[in-house]
Amino acid sequence: MAADALEQPALMTPKAFHLVQLGLARAGDRLVSVGERGTILLSDDNGKHWRQAKVPVSVALTSVTFPDPKKGWAVGHSGVVLNTIDGGETWTKQLDGLAVAKLESDSAKAEADKSPAAQRRLDEAERLVQDGADKPFLSVYFVDGQKGWVTGAYGLLFATDDGGKTWHSLMGKTQNPNGRHLYSLKADGSRLLVVGEQGTVLTSADGGMRFDRMTPPGKGTLFGQLISSSGAWVVYGLKGNAFRSTDGGKRWVRIAMLPISLTAGLRVSSGALILADEAGQLYRSQDDGQHFTPLTVVDPVPITSLVESADGTLILSGLRGVRRIELKNKEAQQ
Repeated sequence: MAADALEQPALMTPKAFHLVQLGLARAGDRLVSVGERGTILLSDDNGKHWRQAKVPVSVALTSVTFPDPKKGWAVGHSGVVLNTIDGGETWTKQLDGLAVAKLESDSAKAEADKSPAAQRRLDEAERLVQDGADKPFLSVYFVDGQKGWVTGAYGLLFATDDGGKTWHSLMGKTQNPNGRHLYSLKADGSRLLVVGEQGTVLTSADGGMRFDRMTPPGKGTLFGQLISSSGAWVVYGLKGNAFRSTDGGKRWVRIAMLPISLTAGLRVSSGALILADEAGQLYRSQDDGQHFTPLTVVDPVPITSLVESADGTLILSGLRGVRRIELKNKEAQQ
């Protein structure tokens, strides 16, 4: 099934607009949404209307990023990495799970020594090859049109320095010996911040050559992170767990939230921070992430991603596709 979906283009259908959408990004003033069955949607009027792009695969796509209005990348199930150079109109496949497994296997063999850790990595790399293209990528981030990273399940972490023409494994340079899922990667200036399963927090201070494990703020899985305008870090995830750090992750302070899993976050142009939960509720912080106030949302549905459109409207993706929300005081109006 995975192999078929890697070769089968996404079906062009009017129903695409109602499929589950999992990731959002801005490509200049254009909005791009990715979701199940290889769906990629484009909007040039701030989310009022959407059209479907042609995509060469039909696997679920989980995350999308655009470092500039033309160049973008989307990732998803079966280790897929897609690239566009025309603002999302057309896409090509750069990587899939079969190539990912070979990259990690070759890297593990080249870097192997006689240590137990090296042997474990070799064993895991061999298992990747045997399993085939069944591991999903969960996030993608590019700082420019050349340098970027993808993270995923079971500790998948790969990088490129040439816009995705070639990729290399960083799994041997990451303090993640148990292969915990890595849900999100973002940059804080020259530093990179990764969050994941069971409270995993990894940082890189050398441009992504090596990722070191930090003392986790808690045991709960973290799904995402925000960098405030002052440089504070906010991480969030399972059962309403949210934490804030003002010293680069050395110390964390718990943020009071309801015990509902937080699934998406965004810093908007005003500097306010927005969090969303699995019940479809939104929360806003206007004090650098110290406190979050719930916003009234009409007809809430589970939210998977957030992005701000060029006109300042909040765009939400989720189980019912994509919707527009205007933030007004304590209300979020559709």
